[in-house]
Amino acid sequence: MAANCDVCGKKPSFGHSISHSHRRTKRRWNPNIQRVKALVGDAGVTPKRLNVCTSCLKAGKVKR
Repeated sequence: MAANCDVCGKKPSFGHSISHSHRRTKRRWNPNIQRVKALVGDAGVTPKRLNVCTSCLKAGKVKR
């Protein structure tokens, strides 16, 4: 599953993991993506499965 939010478009961010000896290795931070059944469409009656981040769920941007 891709770590992209279908509502806000949030994607993974990239950076380095730095050890105690200050060696750098690449890593990524994924958003907290949940697969939910939401009501979409013009009238908001069509149920569809979406990948939504938890910040959008908490903000009420998705009608479940």
